[in-house]
Amino acid sequence: MATPRSPFLLLLGLALVALTAPALLRADGGGEEARKTYIFRVDHGAKPSVFPTHAHWYASAAFASAAPGAAPLQPLHVYGTVFHGFSASMPASRAEELRRHPAVLAAFEDRARPLHTTRSPQFMGLRARLGLWSLADYGSDVIVGVLDTGVWPERRSLSDRNLPPVPARWRGGCDAGPGFPASSCNRKLVGARFFSQGHGAHFGAAAVASNGSVEFMSPRDADGHGTHTATTAAGTVAYDASMEGYASGVAKGVAPKARVAAYKVCWKGAGCMDSDILAGFDRAVADGVDVISVSIGGGSGVTAPFYLDPIAIGAYGAVSRGVFVATSAGNEGPTSMSVTNLAPWLATVGAGTIDRNFPAEIVLGDGRRLSGVSLYSGKPLANSSLPLYYPGRTGGLSASLCMENSIDPSLVKGKIVVCDRGSSPRVAKGMVVKEAGGAAMVLTNGEANGEGLVGDAHVLPACAVGEKEGDAVKAYAANASNPTATISFGGTVVGVKPAPVVASFSARGPNGLVPEILKPDFIAPGVNILAAWTGATGPTGLEGDARRTEFNILSGTSMACPHASGAAALLMSAHPGWSPAAIRSALMTTAIVTDNRGGPVGDEAEPGRGATPFDYGAGHITLGKALDPGLVYDAGEDDYVAFMCSIGYEPNAIEVVTHKPVTCPAAAATSRANGGSPSGSDLNYPSISVVLRGGNQSRTVTRTVTNVGAQASATYTARVQMASTGAGVTVSVKPQKLVFSPGAKKQSFAVTVTAPSAAAAAAPVYGFLVLSDGGGHDVRSPIVVTWLQPM
Repeated sequence: MATPRSPFLLLLGLALVALTAPALLRADGGGEEARKTYIFRVDHGAKPSVFPTHAHWYASAAFASAAPGAAPLQPLHVYGTVFHGFSASMPASRAEELRRHPAVLAAFEDRARPLHTTRSPQFMGLRARLGLWSLADYGSDVIVGVLDTGVWPERRSLSDRNLPPVPARWRGGCDAGPGFPASSCNRKLVGARFFSQGHGAHFGAAAVASNGSVEFMSPRDADGHGTHTATTAAGTVAYDASMEGYASGVAKGVAPKARVAAYKVCWKGAGCMDSDILAGFDRAVADGVDVISVSIGGGSGVTAPFYLDPIAIGAYGAVSRGVFVATSAGNEGPTSMSVTNLAPWLATVGAGTIDRNFPAEIVLGDGRRLSGVSLYSGKPLANSSLPLYYPGRTGGLSASLCMENSIDPSLVKGKIVVCDRGSSPRVAKGMVVKEAGGAAMVLTNGEANGEGLVGDAHVLPACAVGEKEGDAVKAYAANASNPTATISFGGTVVGVKPAPVVASFSARGPNGLVPEILKPDFIAPGVNILAAWTGATGPTGLEGDARRTEFNILSGTSMACPHASGAAALLMSAHPGWSPAAIRSALMTTAIVTDNRGGPVGDEAEPGRGATPFDYGAGHITLGKALDPGLVYDAGEDDYVAFMCSIGYEPNAIEVVTHKPVTCPAAAATSRANGGSPSGSDLNYPSISVVLRGGNQSRTVTRTVTNVGAQASATYTARVQMASTGAGVTVSVKPQKLVFSPGAKKQSFAVTVTAPSAAAAAAPVYGFLVLSDGGGHDVRSPIVVTWLQPM
């Protein structure tokens, strides 16, 4: 029987129409109405028994009868695991009619999302034949699903040599297609599928060959991003690995024996459509993956409620079935409130540096030496000194950014050209300079990027420098009568200090949707990461780059996310009974907040400034301790439903996420009716974010911890460490001692935050709650206190 529609659902439909209003207009004021793809959440229990499957129902005249005279639908995807419903392409007026169908619970327009684009496992504390790698057998019984651009199956990092048979519970398959026979899968790459319906409906069927580039209507990876993330998480050990000599050594994923299932939901040059992403989630969970890695996001500041966010919806369906889901935080840092993927059932991963770098040096004609980075591997500069030229001095903004067709070849031929970062890919600027006849490039950061640097495999000699060095180069080029320079390249350097440092591009908190949930959750290696690469394009990804490499070095929270996915695979193998929330808790409460010098983790965007929980969440993951965290903060479906009730979601909105009817507690409804402020502070989360609102200068939140240590009988003592600039904020914990026994594995406690009234306009205050047993377990949770001013 269909669930009755509520006023909320009618308002939801109207809100969705308003949000997409520009897309609903008829072309030229009255021609044929434009078609778009919409995703429909349907009450799966409303299917009449006469139809054998939901797919038959959705495509039937009976379902279409809600719109009189309308033809039957032609669904692009039918969802039935993490989400119930379908996607289809249609005019906006038809979508509006379908929103009134008695079985349709919600509908939203499909949209494109961007990808968030060796030594790192050791940097996280993994050691061969020791600790977590040994106890988890390198993750051999765990299957990691990767939603990305596909995979290049011939790479050594996907070899199944010496792997045991595929786990018998695996239900996945290997979709054959052009350049990808079903035999491409093996005991390592256990599954490979592709989802192009949403992409084709949005961009047109011919768009598979995007921008004239090579693409494959199969799981084969034409972009490289998917091969890189998959092998970062679970790449097989590959000896003599490097990117044209850089980062040479043994390449391996975080969980080198874990199995990989690739779900191609993103297409080269076109991003990833929500309808395809949701189909990837649906299929991956049905296939039987244990971990899902999603290096995809909504862009800076995207704060759609969870019931309108397909990644949040798909991930909830996965987590509710015991699948751990890791997502990237985004690359819009260091802007405040730029973090994306905000749902509390996700692990949201920011990026940090590791202790490896690829130095380069610019020597100016006046003798000054400026430090930078580069992955250029071609012939060095033939001359010890070349003319230095900055196009922005006379050519305007476009020329300063070295945009295509913006610089005069007669002015740059044979010179080192200075280009400002921004508006186009870093490597594309090098191609512009090369095609114009330039001999080399200096890429300079501006204020937006500060001193944060990442290496690139440029097509000509090039060096990236920070803002200060960039200003010095441009000033010299402008003021010297005959400016000259040269560039030298330093190869690979390890043991770099300090590390980790929060990457300047890594997206930052606070959480713009629910500030009581601290995001990102933690950071992981995401700068200059070596992993396998596609054979379809060069290391820059540019069409004019004819080089081909087995491995590539990339940076981004896209690279950090699969480190967390691999870590989760290891923990799941070592602790098969742990929930996704328990695994995330272990990673968070054992994360480090000190670097390899013993000082506080810093911020690459502002050298010398200590980073905060808004930058790194709980800290940088370290797997040596995560194997045995002592205590975990667990959570499940009931907790997440209560959380959504507490932040003011109506039951019918929550049902869009949970796929089952829910009832919010009367207390939550009464609070909303009386104008109370929604709050998610009491979700049993491993971090504590307290928002003091208006004149309320005290708040108490509760948490429950579960003893997962080897000793069933244990006593933990609470201590609070607040920053010295705490604006008079005090934090107390009751009880201060938590006593565990074989019959009492869970204990709850309350944390009360109190602040003087004068602190209401203060900056955020940070600290940590540590639960310690005195025997090596220090369960650390970040504390953040902020003030929300009344409107």
